[in-house]
Amino acid sequence: MKNQATLAQLIFIAIAAVAVYSFVGAAQRDMKRTACTALCKMQPAYAGADRIAPDFELPDMNGTPVKLSQFRGKVVFLNFWTKTCNPCLEEMPSIAELARISHGRSDFIVLTVSTDEGPDAVRDTLKVVLQGDPPFPVLFDPDAKIVADKYGTHLFPETWIIDPKGMIRARFDGSRDWSKALAIEVGEMVGKAGACPVEFFNGA
Repeated sequence: MKNQATLAQLIFIAIAAVAVYSFVGAAQRDMKRTACTALCKMQPAYAGADRIAPDFELPDMNGTPVKLSQFRGKVVFLNFWTKTCNPCLEEMPSIAELARISHGRSDFIVLTVSTDEGPDAVRDTLKVVLQGDPPFPVLFDPDAKIVADKYGTHLFPETWIIDPKGMIRARFDGSRDWSKALAIEVGEMVGKAGACPVEFFNGA
């Protein structure tokens, strides 16, 4: 009888362990799925966590040098554009809205890089498109030494999302509506440790 009771206890423990393991595994899968939902819906061309963003220093609208690495500790939405790109200009109001939202947060920054000649080349265009001054820093890379040579960007707009450690987490080719809640969710996901582990290459 004693052996039967012991055997029954062992069977119960084994069944309980399997149930707990299955529950934990299902919970982890659900957490990963939830963490990846917004990113998947926005359809990045690339997503990963093993490439550090090339650092750079470029002048802003006032000629002040700005370095990408000075924003470590924040999620950076890095947008490449040029005023001759219609999709860039169509996307710009949603970039501005994301920037306005990020002004109230300490964990986000929206940073844009134009390949135009400088402030005078884009000031009027931005005023028309945004109905005022841009609520985000505009940096200038007229020779495309950063945009093309370091980041390999030739078609605009293109937006890179960089995590607080400086790792490239996603790249979006073409325009998106950055004013949607999905964009905020992606930024929040990227800012967390153990964020979405799914990798994308060429949108797949």
